[in-house]
Amino acid sequence: MEAELAALAAAGATALVQQMVTDGWGNVRDRVVAFFARGRDEEVVQGELEESRADLVAARDADDEDAAADVQASWRVRLRRTLRDDPEAVAELRALLDELSPPSAVPSSLTVHNSVSGGVPGGVVVQGGTFSGGQTIGESWPRT
Repeated sequence: MEAELAALAAAGATALVQQMVTDGWGNVRDRVVAFFARGRDEEVVQGELEESRADLVAARDADDEDAAADVQASWRVRLRRTLRDDPEAVAELRALLDELSPPSAVPSSLTVHNSVSGGVPGGVVVQGGTFSGGQTIGESWPRT
């Protein structure tokens, strides 16, 4: 279970840090404040997030990858502690990560239109989107 919490905390910290430098940070920040507040003053949590965001922006502007990694590491530790101390936080963080995930780049259905020109004398043309295995490609009729 500890490995699962660590992985979830790492994913959460990565998403959090990525969101800190987007135009939609204000909306995400409000959700993250609510997640971390848990009985604490929300303004304090908001201030901590904004301080981290300022540190992150400064680190990125200076191409200081170590400082940016430090911001992410500090939130990873904090997330891990929150997940360990409050079992309900696991489901909340998963739901938040689902909301923050970009839409899949692969559409659920795909239409492809191809054409073959110039002929394929004696050859085989195979066209498809997904092959699941077990296909035989070749000629099943007698050639003349």
